[in-house]
Amino acid sequence: MFENASRPDLTYAPLDRAAHLRDDPAALDAMRGRPDARALPFAKRDLLLNGERYERLGWTALDDPLVTGAELIFLGLEDSAPRYAAMLEETEAPAGGTFIEMRTAILSGDFGGENAATASGALAMVNWHRTHGRCARCGEATAMTQGGWRRDCAACGATHFPRTDPVVIMMIERDGHCALARNVNFPDNLFSCIAGFVEPGECVEEAVRRESFEELGLTLGRVAYASSQPWPFPMSLMMGCIAETTDEAFTLEAAEIAEARWLDRDGVRRMLAGDIPDMMAPRKAAIAGTLLRDWLEGRIGWT
Repeated sequence: MFENASRPDLTYAPLDRAAHLRDDPAALDAMRGRPDARALPFAKRDLLLNGERYERLGWTALDDPLVTGAELIFLGLEDSAPRYAAMLEETEAPAGGTFIEMRTAILSGDFGGENAATASGALAMVNWHRTHGRCARCGEATAMTQGGWRRDCAACGATHFPRTDPVVIMMIERDGHCALARNVNFPDNLFSCIAGFVEPGECVEEAVRRESFEELGLTLGRVAYASSQPWPFPMSLMMGCIAETTDEAFTLEAAEIAEARWLDRDGVRRMLAGDIPDMMAPRKAAIAGTLLRDWLEGRIGWT
C-alpha cells in the first residue's frame, strides 16, 4: 500500500536461485566440479567473514580442506558461478577470517548490503537443516536432496521442504504518535515495535489485530502492509505493517511486555539521536528500525 516504504536490510540478494537446477542431479554434480564454484562456510551457525570489519564474505573454493567433506547447500548462481553454504562443525577460522554469530555482525552495523542479504538466506537454510535431520512423520533420519532444498525419508517415503515462519511486526499510530514497547527479554531501555507469529488459520491483518490487543490492549482500525524482511534467527519472515488506533491506554501482557509508551515524531527524533536516556531505538538493520524511520519521515502512516 505504501509505495514509498524503504527496502529493509537483508533483502534482494544478488543471486539467481536457479531453482530449475535443483532437480537435475547431473547439473548439480557438474557444478561442484567447476573451478569457479565457491562455498560460504558456517561453523555450526556461525558465518565465516573476512576483513577487520567483516566487510567480505568468506567464500571458499570447494577443494579447500576447510570445506572438504562438508554438506553443501546449493544457494544459486552469482554471475553464472555456483554458490553454496557449507555446513561445518566447530572448527578454526582460516588466516584473515573470523567465524561470527551473524545477528551480532548485522546489529553491529559493520555487516550489511548485498553480503548480508546473501548470508541471511544461507543461514536460514543452515538453520533448517540443523533442526530437521529426522522425519517429522516417523522419526527416522532424513537425507539432503535437490541440492539441499528437500530432505527425504527412506523409511516412510516422506519429503520435507524448508519452511519459513511468518511473523507480523506493527507500527501502531494514534493521532501523530506511535506505540513502542520494551519486551521482557529485551536489553534494558530497548524499545521497538511489537511483533508476533501468525497462528494457523489467520491472515496477516488478523494476526496484527490479535497481537496488538493481546500485548498492548489496543483495538485497531485500519491495517496495511508496509514492507517485509527475512530474519534468519532461525527462519522467519517479518511482515511489517502500519496500523491505527484511537485507544490511548495500554493494558500490557505482563509475560511479554515490560513497558510501552506513545511517542510523537519529535520524541522519535530524540530517541534516534540518543537524547532520551531511558529509551534505546531498535537497530537500523532490523525492520523495526526501518518502520520507525519510515513513519518518522512520512513514508508510511495515515497521520
